[in-house]
Amino acid sequence: MTTDLESPKNGKHLEQVGHNNNEITESEPLTWRFWRKQRYIVVLLAFFGFFNVYSLRVNLSVAIVAMTENRTVVDGDGNISYEQDFPWDSKQKGLILSSFFYGYILTQFLGGYIGTRIGGNLVFGTGIGSTAILTLLTPLAATHSLEMFLAVRIIEGFFEGVTFPGIHAVWARWSPPLERSRMASIAFAGNYAGTVVAMPCSGFLATKYGWQSVFYVFGTIGLAWYIIWLIFVKAGPELDRFCSKEECEYIQKTIGFVGTKHIKHPWKSIFTSMAFYAIMASHFSENWGFYTLLTQLPSFLKDTLNFDLGKTGILSAVPYLAMGILLAVSGYLADWLQVKGIWTTTQVRRNFNCGAFLAQTVFMMLTAYLLDPTWSVVCLTIAVGLGAFAWSGFAVNHLDIAPQHASVLMGIGNTFATIPGIVSPLLTGYIVQEQTSEEWRIIFFISAGIYLIGCVIYWFYCSGELQEWAKTPEQKAQEAEEKAQLQLTQTTGFVNTAAELKD
Repeated sequence: MTTDLESPKNGKHLEQVGHNNNEITESEPLTWRFWRKQRYIVVLLAFFGFFNVYSLRVNLSVAIVAMTENRTVVDGDGNISYEQDFPWDSKQKGLILSSFFYGYILTQFLGGYIGTRIGGNLVFGTGIGSTAILTLLTPLAATHSLEMFLAVRIIEGFFEGVTFPGIHAVWARWSPPLERSRMASIAFAGNYAGTVVAMPCSGFLATKYGWQSVFYVFGTIGLAWYIIWLIFVKAGPELDRFCSKEECEYIQKTIGFVGTKHIKHPWKSIFTSMAFYAIMASHFSENWGFYTLLTQLPSFLKDTLNFDLGKTGILSAVPYLAMGILLAVSGYLADWLQVKGIWTTTQVRRNFNCGAFLAQTVFMMLTAYLLDPTWSVVCLTIAVGLGAFAWSGFAVNHLDIAPQHASVLMGIGNTFATIPGIVSPLLTGYIVQEQTSEEWRIIFFISAGIYLIGCVIYWFYCSGELQEWAKTPEQKAQEAEEKAQLQLTQTTGFVNTAAELKD
């Protein structure tokens, strides 16, 4: 049996080595024919994985509108009455929408830790596959009781909580440093593609076939993806029979480290790293605005701006369509700026992240002031869409500062960043009870303020450099050797210059 330490392609144990990434090239460079590179097949399947992550998560945001909708019923005698499947009030709906995150917050760290042990591919895939099965059981649970419905949503969150840390364990093995932004951004775009498809489709399915169909359709799609992922994606390139020997060696050399079973995490250094806290603060801020809209936008559009259910699903998806498109653009642009030497990694992360946050602050405040059916949708679309540039900042920053610990860092950070998913729907449920413009204005002001705080913290403390505590002994030895050679070269140069001057 081949372990993560042993490569079937080179038959030797792999170690951390130092390389200048700009000097390492492939004989066949990356082109638009991405399928010739196995790492981009991984990216493509990860994209569809995140598509399922968010379609399974957001379908309830639309379905709950249909589940609690008052329907007009006319009997044979012409009497008019009203009925609804579930008579939940705003507080109960807020509890249902946030319940997913009670489970989600518990497994972030666990997902990152296990990902470094058994492979991020298994953690990522199993998390989504299990959530898909539970989604198929959701209609049965909802009709049984509110308590059973909440329990299923919490367990769904428990399994889906391992996905983001799990994919960071995959990137730590598969993504060359100068391709990290585009690989991660393309995969993360699946989040918003899933949102874009799930929201209007959920509205259509709920209207045409009943709210139960929303869960049956997306649960089935998730299971189909899980089978394909297990067949085609492995923990690292050296374990993948579809990955060529040349591509495997290129990835391993540029990364310098391909994972071991016994990584020792420097916990004290991790929890005293300001660069790590900057990522956490940024992640929290982005998630606050994102989860607020993710769970509440359909209700806001229907109850406050008076859109019907069909249009609500479509309009709710528009901001995420913008973000999905801009994610691919921001990822490519971030890598291009680094490859061309225009900005350092730190500058790319800082400028992309903080620029996006400032823009989101402005457009959230505009939404709060306008509260107009047309302009509110425009402002929210711009605010959410520009978040794509933030994802090319903080979301891949873990891989810059500590690649071999990235999945654990993501697990810890996403635990903190999941708090908005719990607090925001509950807070909205308590503030927005009459669906008035004034109530929603408070919600948008809170989101704008949190974006601004995250921007300030990240600007002052972020870093795109490999941290000293994240370097392995091999890396430190390599750096010491290079430093000694540089000093020797400089000394020799001084001696030769002195001799020339003497002559």
